[in-house]
Amino acid sequence: MKLITHTYNLKLKHPFTISRGTRTEISSIIVELNHNGISGFGEATANPYYNTTTEQFKAELLEKHTIIENFSDKTPEEFWSYLFQYFKNNMFLLCAIDEAYTDLYTRLKKLKLYQYWNFNLENIPKTNYTIGIDSIENMVLKMKEKPWPIYKIKLGTKDDIQIVTELRKNSNSIFRIDANCGWNPTETIKNSIELKKLGVEFIEQPLPANNWSGSKVVYENSHLPVIADESCIVESDVKKCHNHFHGVNIKLMKCGGLTPAKRMLTKAKSLGLKTMVGCMTESSVGISAIAHLTPILDYVDMDGALLLKNDIAKGVTLHNGTIKFSKLNGTGVLLNV
Repeated sequence: MKLITHTYNLKLKHPFTISRGTRTEISSIIVELNHNGISGFGEATANPYYNTTTEQFKAELLEKHTIIENFSDKTPEEFWSYLFQYFKNNMFLLCAIDEAYTDLYTRLKKLKLYQYWNFNLENIPKTNYTIGIDSIENMVLKMKEKPWPIYKIKLGTKDDIQIVTELRKNSNSIFRIDANCGWNPTETIKNSIELKKLGVEFIEQPLPANNWSGSKVVYENSHLPVIADESCIVESDVKKCHNHFHGVNIKLMKCGGLTPAKRMLTKAKSLGLKTMVGCMTESSVGISAIAHLTPILDYVDMDGALLLKNDIAKGVTLHNGTIKFSKLNGTGVLLNV
């Protein structure tokens, strides 16, 4: 098996603001694993909040390429366990390798990934489209530019209720709120009352990730379901979220890839938690991987590639929230360049 890397600068259509800051572009590394002329692809993007850079990714891949290229007939689950001992301190990179290997393995088996997992596509959820923090006027314009059945609205400002009130005047779509750790418990409970009146479906990660006592208070008193994001990073976090959140939003890059994400979702379901997978700012390489988990999800946020000026791959496509899978096997990805 041969390791090949590609780096890209992904430019956003609009400046994207959340409670932690604004970005207009992000760097991405694509891991390609080739065996007998067939390639699988995975992705990791730079993220200042998690101290990841593509330079760091490239250096570590160069240092450990023989570990990855030591190909055997391992299943993706076995290969992830083998890789974890070497990449456990870099979950983003582990994710890219896991996605690429899972893609390659299922292509070699002449299967789509959801077929390998024995999933069916009967009841997969629609994806939301994210509206970043901006002036109310610009947020309305972004909604009009992209009519969509479900919007995720980023909040964490002093005018949050006013923002949602004005957006609601311009749309009958489902609203989901993501405060990205920007609120406190009292504020969250108070906001939940008003947001419920405005037809909001749920609130995502209102409190800082480690505020477990506050999360318990919110869980017991919120008028809307609360979904964990930054509080649910790795597998051990799922159990901690039980009785502190109503559901979990799992990010593949944060947890180390498709393989652990699938285990986390199974665990969450066993605890009665709602299941969701979200995306980072990423291309159709990462987004197409997420798509294959949708048969076991209640909600999905996989709009990352829609926010880009320059998607560098083809794969799953999204039409008014509805997911259409690629005809290719594996995760169904093909690089444009």
